[in-house]
Amino acid sequence: MKKTLLTLSIITILFTACDKVDNAYPVGVSSELDWSLYPGGDSTDYTNNSLWPSFSTNPNSNRNILIEDFTGHKCTFCPQAATEAENIEHANPGRVFVATIHTSPDGIGPFQSTEAPDFTHDFTCAEGLIIGNHFGVEWPSSNFVGNPKGAISRINDGSGQVTSSPGNWNSNTTTALTANVLKVNLQVSSNYFPSTQGYFLHAEVEVLDAALTNELDIVVYVVEDSIIKPQKMPDNSINVNYVHRNVMVDCIDGRAFGKELDEDHKESNGKYYFNYSYKLPILYNPDNMHVLIYVRDAVTEEIYHVIEHHFQ
Repeated sequence: MKKTLLTLSIITILFTACDKVDNAYPVGVSSELDWSLYPGGDSTDYTNNSLWPSFSTNPNSNRNILIEDFTGHKCTFCPQAATEAENIEHANPGRVFVATIHTSPDGIGPFQSTEAPDFTHDFTCAEGLIIGNHFGVEWPSSNFVGNPKGAISRINDGSGQVTSSPGNWNSNTTTALTANVLKVNLQVSSNYFPSTQGYFLHAEVEVLDAALTNELDIVVYVVEDSIIKPQKMPDNSINVNYVHRNVMVDCIDGRAFGKELDEDHKESNGKYYFNYSYKLPILYNPDNMHVLIYVRDAVTEEIYHVIEHHFQ
């Protein structure tokens, strides 16, 4: 009899241990993190210090819009495009965010290249160049043939194009905001540790529209709020004190097109959980940095929702 009870107890423990717990962080996921960036050293200490988030019901009901501004520091028309993007963002606080990506249709072009003595700062990053190339030379009959150009949440304009000229950004953004169709929801939590420059980001993704059957991916841009460096201006002069804003400097996991929302990241509550660790390069000030987190459709490229989250 005692042997039978012991066997039943072991079976109960095994089945309990295998159950998924809502909002949990499975070993297979948390092991992706670089624990050398956490001063406590390991996931057990991280857990004991209550650093894993406990997400409550997401109250958001609005779809936010991402303006991706494809630009270059030697492009004379680009400052006007940057101003347009900034104006749209300021007119729609908390609903519109800008990622300034230094890229041409085929990666680094004459507008993005460095050149002494004024244009010595390299604004490009590997993932940004991949994105530019993807929507430029790789996109069928792409209208992204030169800077400035941009995308409004990569929404197709009906002709198969997802990029447009700055003159269309405001109307395209207004249309998307007015429709306000939220198909995917997002919320995040993070911890930054100055002693290691280690940044830990935790994201919850909730797919609200069951009709989304294409592959969906979560992407995280690392963005520098502002940096003062030379910029060629519309009159061909050089403004050495130009403020470059919302500059994409990296993707948190090195993936320009993100990680798939797959079963490995799905919990029993139907939501998806992703965890990232990132070492902020020493040249960046965490007070001047943020991330943009969005979910894209891997087939249409449409970005269904985006949120901003600061390092500090």
